[in-house]
Amino acid sequence: MLKVPTPTASVKLTARQQQILELIRATMARTGAPPTRAEIAAELGFKSANAAEEHLQALARKGVIELVSGTSRGIRLKSEALRNLQESRTPQFSLPIPGLSQLSLPLIGRVAAGAPILAQEHVDQTYYVESTLFQHRPDYLLKVRGMSMRDAGIMDGDLLAVQSTREARNGQIVVARLGDEVTVKRLKRLKDVVELHAENPDYPTIIVQPGEPFEIEGLAVGLIRNTMLM
Repeated sequence: MLKVPTPTASVKLTARQQQILELIRATMARTGAPPTRAEIAAELGFKSANAAEEHLQALARKGVIELVSGTSRGIRLKSEALRNLQESRTPQFSLPIPGLSQLSLPLIGRVAAGAPILAQEHVDQTYYVESTLFQHRPDYLLKVRGMSMRDAGIMDGDLLAVQSTREARNGQIVVARLGDEVTVKRLKRLKDVVELHAENPDYPTIIVQPGEPFEIEGLAVGLIRNTMLM
């Protein structure tokens, strides 16, 4: 069952803070991961990454985002604050309610070899989340296992929102099937091989040679902390 969150006071942002929030959401929708401080500074014309950090700290104090130490992309959106920004006073329940903009997303568990990822036997449970959390509509949630994508702000136990697709561009975070395994990595296509890059130096790059079993199952379009839904 999903807990009903306690409503908090309405959040008010400055124009610059709203601009940064929209940049974070757009970057997560496009790449599956939040931007770095340097990327925010470059995009918005700040003189240094420190200026971006100050604005992020202000957003964190207002409860709109959570900053995770130890990673350059450690920025997480907080769903409760986003609801307040959109002036929604309706709490989230464990069942869909007519009139609310909710998505029904299956949580995918272990994936059997050769079976479609959305096969019913792979669905552990179903979550109902607000559609406004995502710029691009996801089709399912995948529980992250391990810390290979740590530096993209994707941690063990997080729920990755995934849009089903067979196509992805270089640099995007994808859900890929390699034989009997399903993994989350950053895609890089070269002339003769496909590389799947971890966002943690402790994990090696996976090289997919021609003829080896490989298929893109989906594209990361957002991230939800598991504690938001438990």
